[in-house]
Amino acid sequence: MAARLQDNLSTVRARIDAAATRAGRSPGSVRLVAVTKQVDAATCGQLAALGQHDLGESRAQALGPKAAWCAAHGVAVRWHFLGHLQRNKVRAVVCCAEEIHSIDSLRLLEAVERVAAEEGRRPRVYLEVDFTSIDERTGLRADDVPALVAAARAMEHVELAGLMTMAPPPAERAADPLAAARAAFTGLAELRERLPGEAFVGGQAALSMGMSSDFELAVECGADVVRVGTLLFEGLALEDPASRVGGGA
Repeated sequence: MAARLQDNLSTVRARIDAAATRAGRSPGSVRLVAVTKQVDAATCGQLAALGQHDLGESRAQALGPKAAWCAAHGVAVRWHFLGHLQRNKVRAVVCCAEEIHSIDSLRLLEAVERVAAEEGRRPRVYLEVDFTSIDERTGLRADDVPALVAAARAMEHVELAGLMTMAPPPAERAADPLAAARAAFTGLAELRERLPGEAFVGGQAALSMGMSSDFELAVECGADVVRVGTLLFEGLALEDPASRVGGGA
């Protein structure tokens, strides 16, 4: 399993670097977040052993046990929270995740700020922007983003890292699915140019966009962070993480 995981990881990293090169960007300039919702904590540990320390979870109830397992086993991980975050789950996420990619309202941002102050944490956050017309999608409208940027700048316990978006799911895409994905990615890149760079860590908003089906296109459109899971675990016999107490303990 470890050899196949290494092969998959190397292949994904090579594809990211090749996409960056095609776009005239430096290989190694795009950060990979390995999405671990399919796997247990022991597999998270294997990823870290292979040098992949940025791991992402989309479910608050899975993040805590996996983070606890890694901490107990001395596994160095930088946890990212990627899924829709309900305000009643904010504490569980803030206590574990160093980066939260799914801030989609002022009320949620304020809840993260309050809990971070109480817990002595300072997470980096991304504002989630929706460029689709899908009713079920979460995310801010592009026109609403500047107000949240201003609100985040006034807060003391969050750091504004950047912007996040997702392409429309394949079933919802137009006749040209790549064009639909490109529209979302370029929309986020264009929005970044309209925002004050000094509001963000590093002097410019980082763009978190692109998943297993479209990460190369996202890199070509300017992604700084891509979130890949399915391709990393392709061909591996995976055990349901929920079937083991503590996510692999």
